Amino acid sequence: MPSLSSQPSYTRLLPSGVIGRIGKLEFLARGAMEGFITGKHRSPHKGASVEFAEHREYVPGDEIRNMDWRVYGRSDRYYIKEYIEETNLRATLLLDASGSMKYTGEAAAPMEGKPLSKFEYGRYLAAALTYQFISQQDGVGLVTFDSEIRKYLPAKAMRSQVRLILEELEKTEPGAETGLIEVFHEIAERIHRRGMVIIISDLFDDAEQILKTLHHFSFKHHEVILFHVMAEEEFTFPFSDSIDFRDLEPTDQTLRIDPRTIRADYLDRINNFINEIERGCGRLKVDYVPMSTRIPFDTALVNYLSHRKSLAN
Repeated sequence: MPSLSSQPSYTRLLPSGVIGRIGKLEFLARGAMEGFITGKHRSPHKGASVEFAEHREYVPGDEIRNMDWRVYGRSDRYYIKEYIEETNLRATLLLDASGSMKYTGEAAAPMEGKPLSKFEYGRYLAAALTYQFISQQDGVGLVTFDSEIRKYLPAKAMRSQVRLILEELEKTEPGAETGLIEVFHEIAERIHRRGMVIIISDLFDDAEQILKTLHHFSFKHHEVILFHVMAEEEFTFPFSDSIDFRDLEPTDQTLRIDPRTIRADYLDRINNFINEIERGCGRLKVDYVPMSTRIPFDTALVNYLSHRKSLAN
């Protein structure tokens, strides 16, 4: 058994405590999915499996073994049982690696002794979800992006996919300006099989345009989950004394501002933005999940999965 110090660096993204917590929960699709192997999720295709769907009249060439003889006994007519196949899920994780994700609030939950930036928080979330899907024998892929796609790993249901995704997460650092809109439209066209799309982003873009891209995913029959990751300070704007604010994308410009002069306007704008996104997600049947980096990422994820499971029961 290799020592901890000899483990690859990317393994730090999967702390053992996190694996223990999320391993007790399942991440099931709500809609019909398409896949190659038998799994936990409903398929849009009908075939011989475990969940009865409906009857239809027999036509020559149908399997006699699927005949419903009880219906024949009552009606003297031949009917075939059809079933809903269960299949594996294909999930694609979209991780925002733009410059704004570098922000680390003072209230952020610590990991390895230091508070997490929004990007680091999202990176841990993506790693945990990767482990979760592969553990369920589901496929998972990764897209990292800023103003363009930086890396695209198509979804696969292979154990080696955990290593590939974690290695990519480990070496990715937030960089250029945000460009959600073009990237999301491109990804919606590149994912050909219906599945699950999980977005991890601070959503620094136009709300109306973001909702249009989410509609594009929904139009392609994907189930969409939106993890809106923000620092606690971005939600509450607690600053009081004059302070330097630095633009993390793209100019790196610094401005000294008295927060008291802009607090009311800032909070009004951010609350309106969040409300618009949340209402739009409701209309599109997209799961909108606001996440503050103040809450440990594993706690936030377990809370979401538990809530999702309760709605399914």
